[in-house]
Amino acid sequence: MATSPTPKTVAILEARTGEHLAELVSRQGAVPLLAPALEEVPDVDPAAVGMLLQDWVAHPFRMMIFQTGVGTRALFRVTDSLGSTPKLLGLLEQATVVVRGPKPMGELKARGVRIDVRAASPFTSETVMAAIAASPLTGARVVVQRYGEANHRLCEALTARGASVQEIATYRWALPEDTGPLERLIDALARSSVDAVVFTSAVQVKHLFAVAERMSRTAELPALLRGLIVASIGPVCSRALEERGIAPTFEADPPKLGSLVAGLKAALEARTRAD
Repeated sequence: MATSPTPKTVAILEARTGEHLAELVSRQGAVPLLAPALEEVPDVDPAAVGMLLQDWVAHPFRMMIFQTGVGTRALFRVTDSLGSTPKLLGLLEQATVVVRGPKPMGELKARGVRIDVRAASPFTSETVMAAIAASPLTGARVVVQRYGEANHRLCEALTARGASVQEIATYRWALPEDTGPLERLIDALARSSVDAVVFTSAVQVKHLFAVAERMSRTAELPALLRGLIVASIGPVCSRALEERGIAPTFEADPPKLGSLVAGLKAALEARTRAD
């Protein structure tokens, strides 16, 4: 009698939707291993937002780029608390409004904001710059809604085109207060008891290596990941992996959870047949 294959263990570094992703993995007959690699820490300074709006009135910004839904929502929460949302909406009416992806677009539509430019999939800094290629930027002031960390690639590209760039912080990414799950994941990788690792952001890669450094295991981590199914949500995440010597098994296309889960399912089935 043929024996059933041993279920594959899939490590999940996602925090916000980690439980949902774990449920989807379980439906595929795999065993999820949750190891959240980041938490989103509010980083909005109401005084800075107020000063930005005052500066905007005196010296208008020609363009504002919204990068994330979380950050867009956080910004409006602050302007709501300051009673300044009508002022922000009025200023946006006079500027070119650019969105990096569908999540900030949804938040802006809920506020009745007109969207002028939408970056194409896979929603990278490069596709943002491609989307605004026809917009004159020489001498223009551009405000960028920062996501969890400064987007040097985007800001440098805007500056190279002659723009004066100002970022507004809304939240930042930090290591979880409890890094125990990540430490246990690295131990599990060393025991060869993990079959796949799912990365849904570049910062998860960065934080996994930061914890490995604390454990004096940075040098061995790339080798521990090679040979496993390494799933990447998109090109920014893939770039972070490749910079550390790890080639993703596949990259979700388009860079969405549904495509990621479908790719993981196919990779797990192929690995099971090979075994």
